[in-house]
Amino acid sequence: MLDLHYWPTPNGKKVTIQLEECGLEYRVVPCNIGRGDQFTDEFLAINPNNRMPVLVDHAPLSNDGPISVFESGAIMLYLAEKTGRFMPKDTRGKYDVIQWVMWQMANQGPKTGECGHFRRLGDSEGDQGYAVTRFTDEVNRFYGVLNNQLYRQPFICGDEYTIADMICYPWCVNWSGQGQDINEFIYVKRWLAMMAERPAVQKAMAIGEELRNDPVTLSDEERARLKALLYNQRARPAPATGGLL
Repeated sequence: MLDLHYWPTPNGKKVTIQLEECGLEYRVVPCNIGRGDQFTDEFLAINPNNRMPVLVDHAPLSNDGPISVFESGAIMLYLAEKTGRFMPKDTRGKYDVIQWVMWQMANQGPKTGECGHFRRLGDSEGDQGYAVTRFTDEVNRFYGVLNNQLYRQPFICGDEYTIADMICYPWCVNWSGQGQDINEFIYVKRWLAMMAERPAVQKAMAIGEELRNDPVTLSDEERARLKALLYNQRARPAPATGGLL
């Protein structure tokens, strides 16, 4: 059995797409990031970075007890190795997929997240104009990268559907909220439509939608608490005793 510690964000949905495409049996363990579930000691034990998703495999191929994996890209590489699916076997094809997984984790995901953050923030914390322009333009550049990659091939890494497509898709569906015009990127638009037609993608993208916190229902006090919880986090101190000193 696989346990997926999850909240319905793009990073969570990357993994549900792969799980559904592979037809794996798994259990969703809600990790309410608005409530602070990711900061509990129990969650820290499986992810020292206090972020979801985390996958716990209770029956790994090594047969040596449960294993937990954090970071969505690492989880997807783990599942690709476990199942032998959606990852080429040859070295050239394998590393073509891996480099796009790394591109998504290092570029598309973080910068798109910053774009969304500053666009949502507006001017409530002062003039955010430079940050909004900086990250909106960078996201535009990423769409251009994908558009050129999809110009002559149906999927990101060629003719075959891989985890590279799964990992990028959830960060592209909200192109409008990212300040982009999808008609500027016709090959990405074609790819998005093709992805959206896949039954496993449809099911995966809907998982956990009932868990979402509706911002409209939050009081001013709840909004302030949520902002204090999620924004401008600083280092968590190590225990005062018992360390290797």
